[in-house]
Amino acid sequence: MANKLIRHRGRGHPHFITFTCYRRLPLLRSLRAKNVFVQTLDEIRDRYGFSLVGYAVMREHARLLICEAVRGTPSTVVQLSKQRVSRRLCRKQRAPAAQLSLTFARREGALPRLWQREFYDFNVWSLKKRVEKLHCLRLNPLKKKLVAYPKDWPWSSFSFYAKKESGPVRIDPLR
Repeated sequence: MANKLIRHRGRGHPHFITFTCYRRLPLLRSLRAKNVFVQTLDEIRDRYGFSLVGYAVMREHARLLICEAVRGTPSTVVQLSKQRVSRRLCRKQRAPAAQLSLTFARREGALPRLWQREFYDFNVWSLKKRVEKLHCLRLNPLKKKLVAYPKDWPWSSFSFYAKKESGPVRIDPLR
């Protein structure tokens, strides 16, 4: 039996969350895909009232450092992010109720889904861990050799912390 990840909620700790694309394929490699993800994240944050402390959107995964939502849980945030990004990128329209029971042949070469089912959730319980996780977000594009400097990757919270510039998503730093 596989070990299940235990998620601790309601303790007021920020959560460092990582979720990956299906089979770690670079399904977020296009500008459009990363921009859709960032726009969707901003919409969900406004609706569910969580604080976004940091983020990084990569080609095959996304990482978030968030505080618990006013409405819902970190799981809710991840679930909605995955669903909405998938729908927008795959241009998936909801079928009328009468068609839900029908099955259609899958397009040749189409993937069964955009995201892996699970996600990683780590409670950030100390200032030291928060700094470590923000540093991890900053270095992610460098480790993947996508840019020479963190400031060159627009799909992360680095610009906010380094230059106090707002990026495509509003950042809520912890005090």
